[in-house]
Amino acid sequence: MDRTIDLMVSAYGFTRDLTYDMALLPWGATEPHNLHLPYLTDAILSHDVAVDAAALALKQYGKRCMVMPPVCLGSQNQGQRELKFCVHASYNTQRAILTDTVASLHYQGLRRLLIVNGHGGNSFKNMIRDLNVEFPDMVVAVSDWFRVMPAKDFFDQPGDHADELETSVMMHYHPELVDLSMAGDGRTGGWALPSLQEGVAWMPRRWDKVSRDTGVGDPRASTAEKGKRFAQAVAQKYASLIREMCEAEDYYLPLP
Repeated sequence: MDRTIDLMVSAYGFTRDLTYDMALLPWGATEPHNLHLPYLTDAILSHDVAVDAAALALKQYGKRCMVMPPVCLGSQNQGQRELKFCVHASYNTQRAILTDTVASLHYQGLRRLLIVNGHGGNSFKNMIRDLNVEFPDMVVAVSDWFRVMPAKDFFDQPGDHADELETSVMMHYHPELVDLSMAGDGRTGGWALPSLQEGVAWMPRRWDKVSRDTGVGDPRASTAEKGKRFAQAVAQKYASLIREMCEAEDYYLPLP
């Protein structure tokens, strides 16, 4: 894909006198990713996928998006936040960041925002409901980029953290940041309670009780080609979403 500055619309450069249809806000975390990926993996990948999506939306549909700098403050579980340099951002911290971002964009005239989330521990639904009250004419949507496409269609043994999926996509975008020779096998334990195994209820996992290397899923079958296929499929889905969000006069079907 052509990632020149005209397509890679990003807040890292001068915006010029252009009209923007919406903004994309990549959001990740600062946490260990097994032993072979950087702490900023979630922020890096959500940003790169968002940039590809913005490039496709501009090229295919003429919709111009501003890709904001990624937020690297995510919510952490016990057993993870105790590890050196892992940063836990509370709900109130994340809500303040999102509220200030939405308020700024709204003041500047933007009315559409897509949060491209790369961290499974983040949850934005209640924040967005609150923002709907404060900014009723602002459309804020959120998507976990790693859940947009079925992982089993692209990977042999997908897990859910520093696994074959994340590792492959990082190998596609930034092979210089991946050292598979350092990777643990990502083997995990699980809940002892059958009801929790069945999903009758939810509790946050203690990371030190489920993983020895902070990984969940074996990354050793990862390849850049798998990552490229997955990332491109996700970016195309997002490009279609961007077009729909920008062109829709009404987001709802008529009542029957």
